[in-house]
Amino acid sequence: MNLETLRHSCAHVLASAVKELWPDTKLAIGPAIEDGFYYDFDKQTAFSDEDLLRISQKMQEIISKDEPFIREELAREEAIRLFQGIKEDYKVELINSIADASVSVYRTGGSFVDLCRGPHLESTGQIKAFKLLSVAGAYWHGIETNPMLQRIYGTAFFTKEELDSYIHNLEEAKLRDHRKIGPALGLFDIYHEEAGAGLVFYHPKGAILRTIIEDYEKREHLRRGYQMVITPHIMQSQLWKTSGHYDYYKDNMHIFKIDQQEYVLKPMNCPGHILIYKSKTRSYKDLPIRLFELGTVYRHEKAGVLHGLLRVRGFTQDDAHIFCLPQQLRCEIKGIIDFVFDTLKAFGFKDWAIELSTQPQKHIGSEDDWQKATSALEEVLKEKGLKYDINAGDGAFYGPKIDIKLKDALKRQWQCATIQCDFALPKRFNLSYIDNEGREQQPIMLHRVLLGSLERFIGALIEHYNADFPLWLAPLQILIIPIKDAFIGYANEVKDALSDAGLRVGIDSRNETLDKKIRNAELDKVPYILAVGEREEKSKSVAVRKKGKGNIVTVSLADFIKQVQTEAEHKALSC
Repeated sequence: MNLETLRHSCAHVLASAVKELWPDTKLAIGPAIEDGFYYDFDKQTAFSDEDLLRISQKMQEIISKDEPFIREELAREEAIRLFQGIKEDYKVELINSIADASVSVYRTGGSFVDLCRGPHLESTGQIKAFKLLSVAGAYWHGIETNPMLQRIYGTAFFTKEELDSYIHNLEEAKLRDHRKIGPALGLFDIYHEEAGAGLVFYHPKGAILRTIIEDYEKREHLRRGYQMVITPHIMQSQLWKTSGHYDYYKDNMHIFKIDQQEYVLKPMNCPGHILIYKSKTRSYKDLPIRLFELGTVYRHEKAGVLHGLLRVRGFTQDDAHIFCLPQQLRCEIKGIIDFVFDTLKAFGFKDWAIELSTQPQKHIGSEDDWQKATSALEEVLKEKGLKYDINAGDGAFYGPKIDIKLKDALKRQWQCATIQCDFALPKRFNLSYIDNEGREQQPIMLHRVLLGSLERFIGALIEHYNADFPLWLAPLQILIIPIKDAFIGYANEVKDALSDAGLRVGIDSRNETLDKKIRNAELDKVPYILAVGEREEKSKSVAVRKKGKGNIVTVSLADFIKQVQTEAEHKALSC
């Protein structure tokens, strides 16, 4: 018995319970998903919180009866008659979309029947721990012109302990929600009404956090042999037609005209980097060429999928394209993977999941090139001894890819790095280099990001640390609080010394009590609070309170500066 089978069976029990309570409700689909399951229902009235409780109780009744899941194979025509007879129109539509001569159905309790490929558990009694979580709207087949259904989400585990741990993490995730924490701490905001949905405004603290990330990336890219480039935000549409994006990605692109010429607000950076590569003749001695850009791109995302920093309409990618010789390909892929892991570790992420995504149904390029590209990626994963799953058919239209998803403090996965191997675009753009015999050859192109969208990564950082950032990432590292106005002069002296040492520091000179100032600094998650008064001024020291510790230690200003510089330079982590 695996988790997917357990959850699929639980979705079946959910549907059975709903039909017992509201017999006129029509059933749509109910699959297992990554963290649980859902079932879509067509019901005249909306499900309430009280309804979810009633459904859970009914599910417990069905589970306690230990009813067997009975599988039957029916001819298509017989199955259609069955579901027409019980007025399950969505099931009839599903059967009509299936080309197979027969379909399978599952029965429980004698009266409930559902169209399903299975597999299921042997009986309902094997379900030990489940919980219904929420209700949401969902269009039939995800198409906005179709009927709006009600989707009940739930989850199930083998043991109550596993379920309790998951529910605890769900509650913790609510507390860490970057959409609430970010604006509350003055990191960012999204002004839906005034500026439009899905467009991020970084406030001063958020801009500092983002700059810290960008500066780290620039240093590391230059150290590893990348060259910095900057490309325009708009380019003529012909460029995107050549690349294939116009045909495969047009619905997500912003297209407009200037002087009767069609332009595109760039949805990705690769065509711009290709033009830079093409700007002069390249020799085999020049390769590999690694071009890097913190490139801001724009995509036409539907309003319904926008979600804080995780899904926006304008975002910046730490984008790079590597043009290399065939014999350099595996070495470059290895170098990227190592770069990804080093970067994730630097920001405090210690675990990840890897997927190899293969050729999609709609694609460009020859089968031979796809095979070579997929083999190169897979062989590197195997050589490095990395575990990975195959995500069949989810590659880019121009090549297969490795996706590396970071796992945060709550073990949730966030899409992060991508490495795409591309033989097709170099061919479409007639890219070449001169080999050692003076002949023109075609380079191989690797598309890659390390953190992916900076917006999404910042959202992940906020939730991973609960915005309680380690010192090197904290927008404000130190807050100085003069005990009385008479010591503001010394507070400024301390501030200047800390600023000269490269630290980010502020002074709270408001007319508030010391306790309130400390409490506000703790709420703002400032790593260090320094209180200064007569004793500190005379001894050129500071009274140090470290975030979350509560105790106060008096040290010399010079020693404190050395301490925090060392902590910041070593990127000491906490989460």
